[in-house]
Amino acid sequence: MLSEPASGAPAARLAERLRARNPVVRAFFEREAPRLAVASREMADRFANGGRLYAFGNGPYATDAAHVSVEFIHPVIVGKRALPALDASAAPDAFVDGLVEAGDMAIAFGPPEGDHRVLSALRAARRKGAFTVAWPGTEADYAVTAPDDDPHVHQEIFEVLGHTLYESVHVYLEHRGELGDDVGASAFLYPYLGAAQPDAASIDDEVAASIRAKARDGEALREQVADEQAGAIADAVVAMRARFAAGGRLLTLGNGGSATDATDFALDCMLGVPDMPAIPAISLAAEPAVLSAIANDVGTELTFLRQLAAQARPNDVAFAFSTSGGSKNVVAALEAARKRGLLTVALLGYDGGEIVRRGLADHAIVVRCDYIPRIQETQAAVYHVMRAALGEPDAA
Repeated sequence: MLSEPASGAPAARLAERLRARNPVVRAFFEREAPRLAVASREMADRFANGGRLYAFGNGPYATDAAHVSVEFIHPVIVGKRALPALDASAAPDAFVDGLVEAGDMAIAFGPPEGDHRVLSALRAARRKGAFTVAWPGTEADYAVTAPDDDPHVHQEIFEVLGHTLYESVHVYLEHRGELGDDVGASAFLYPYLGAAQPDAASIDDEVAASIRAKARDGEALREQVADEQAGAIADAVVAMRARFAAGGRLLTLGNGGSATDATDFALDCMLGVPDMPAIPAISLAAEPAVLSAIANDVGTELTFLRQLAAQARPNDVAFAFSTSGGSKNVVAALEAARKRGLLTVALLGYDGGEIVRRGLADHAIVVRCDYIPRIQETQAAVYHVMRAALGEPDAA
């Protein structure tokens, strides 16, 4: 059942927008799963031979590059080693010219119509012998055309692509014995690795089937959130619109992959679209010098609190991303935001964790799942439908 909404019609409309993504995602992964499996195998071979991954994009799509990089460097699958990846969005041409070698990999993210700058760098990487991935594009070793004209749906599908790429690369590395003989804590994700296989290519079909299954898991989770959280989403939108109308700004925060989502949401608000005014927004997760200075000098728990103390103004909205609901620096920031009278909104996973138990969010939206990639994929759909609703006169 829907939670009690500020208005039944806006909640129903938000739920429908979440559900409308499902047939697009399903059709895309039914088609792309075999190609993604083969690309994952090629990338696993290159990682095993010392290759590095470079990712780049512009504007909101730079957050996709950062998300892919953090997933490979800091894997969420228990027991898996860090794989060398780098967000090269600051200067794609220079990174390709100075760092990319023949055994490396490069991936370019862009809007549905493509991005000439990043695709030019990708072509240069391919000429140097790198394995190239264009999301979207046509000139790459693994090129995907835009799955949808809606830039938000387009970006959400590429987030699922990035997660399943990372997960599948680890499958092939596991199969090679590069990461140990025991699948261990991730065995439930890859049941077909229990018996020896004659060669990596022979598991392509199983990997493709696993990719499709993960996409269906995401579909079920979006459906669940539409059923259970649409009212909470609508209430949050109404409250946020009131703050923005009074001159407030959006302050977003999160860690790791959630940091890239926090920055993406802030950029989506600042950039605006036709007939949708920009919303003043700041990502507290997008300041590496500030984050490292605070972490080094006073402690990681204060990385967002210190920024909030400096940045917060009356009527601002603190919007927290957390898959666990218990990140100490996020909890501390929400505590401070409440004391300062900010509206607090939290997009959470699992059961909402400490943030829900302690009532630190005026509006908590919970994606009830215990696997981080699927949580983040669903959270992306939620904040995108919220952004669209914030730009509409009836608040949803």
